Amino acid sequence: MADGETRQGYHETRFSEEDRRIVLWRTLWDAYFSKRIGADDCVLDIGAGYGHFINTVAARRRIAVDAWPGLSVHAEAGVETIIGDASDLSAIEDGSVDYAFASNIFEHLPQNKVAAVLAALRRKLSASGSLTILQPNYAYAYREYFDDYTHCSVWSHISLGDFLNANGFVVTERYPRFLPLTIKSRLPVSPLLIKLYLRSPIKPLAKQMLFVAKPVAAPG
Repeated sequence: MADGETRQGYHETRFSEEDRRIVLWRTLWDAYFSKRIGADDCVLDIGAGYGHFINTVAARRRIAVDAWPGLSVHAEAGVETIIGDASDLSAIEDGSVDYAFASNIFEHLPQNKVAAVLAALRRKLSASGSLTILQPNYAYAYREYFDDYTHCSVWSHISLGDFLNANGFVVTERYPRFLPLTIKSRLPVSPLLIKLYLRSPIKPLAKQMLFVAKPVAAPG
């Protein structure tokens, strides 16, 4: 998004605050992310928006980055906020991030900017650090993908994996169908149903994919 005014308009219309998102992210933390993030980890949320993910995280250090100034208002006490470009992670110490998370951001950025984010992130991840990406899968969401006027790049479970490989990451987990595209789908947002959905091998309306990737180790 080009400027602060455009971003503000986006959050007031297309991406307005909804309590349903809070229910979703709290349940995702309980059912999925809490099993992958340790209490002593440093967690970085790239494109944090309203802070729904990072606010639920229980970890030693929590950092949220977003170009939208409203993040500072919505982030809970104890969350470090960085307002600025997602590719500028200079305020974070090299090798300090154990778990990086990027939800529904890369489709809003041109490919060269995504490459810049990945390059910056490689320097910040710890030796055992990883990146988890959650976002629309064009292979299944092609009808709705550009209903969001800020989407400017196309990613599928094939192209995103190849792009990560080409930019210094190795994919360790890939789920082409992980969650429904939006909370506005026909499925109700309830903790019980979300947990059952995550466990089910059959995922109706699943159009968001999830990737886990690690930086390729530098030679010798």
